[in-house]
Amino acid sequence: MQRTILITGASKGIGLALSKRLVNIGHRVIGVARKKTDDFPGELHALDMGDTTSAHALAELVQENQVDGIVNNVGLVGAAPLGEIDVATLDEVMRVNLHPALIAAQAALPYMKSQNWGRIINVSSLTVLGSVERTAYAAAKAALVSFTRGWALELAQTGITVNAVSPGPTETELFRENNPPGSPGESRYLAAVPMRRFGKPDEIAAVMAFLLSDDAAFITGQTIHVDGGASIGKASF
Repeated sequence: MQRTILITGASKGIGLALSKRLVNIGHRVIGVARKKTDDFPGELHALDMGDTTSAHALAELVQENQVDGIVNNVGLVGAAPLGEIDVATLDEVMRVNLHPALIAAQAALPYMKSQNWGRIINVSSLTVLGSVERTAYAAAKAALVSFTRGWALELAQTGITVNAVSPGPTETELFRENNPPGSPGESRYLAAVPMRRFGKPDEIAAVMAFLLSDDAAFITGQTIHVDGGASIGKASF
């Protein structure tokens, strides 16, 4: 059965990999990103989630398209060490990571409830377990995990599931821009992954696609770590 899935942060990395995977199995994908690209497999809408005026447009987009699933993938990092964190940056990081997720989920609820079926995925991060210079980002992603658990309880009897996916270091364009091959950042991240490699966007997307499927109907309120074992600690050699 074809479903309509809306994905924020859809034009690159994990969002793009998921969009391609869903279209390939017959679903309709509505993507949201700051800029349009020529290679997007579905319908891509240019909305900047960092712009507060985009909130109304996002809600309208969800409501008008009778969305079956929401993937809240947009994010902002705002990296800084303790002692140099600007409160305004903290506010912005929290807003960009949390507001679109709440707006999209609430806009989708009436239709999802009417058909007794819906899927919401919040993209968290391994940084919630502790990471240097990620105070704002980790706090925002931890809040998304809290959203996930609370919403799952509220919606448990509606046919709507809510889960979080927490990727470890993943080989995306943004990751490579910040951590080029041979850099100290690459070495630090790689040392924390027992599998001794980075994730591929499509590996994260595969888990998300399953959680969006009918087969995942009995999974809700969970945070799935897709991280090569990084969330359980370093391997011993």
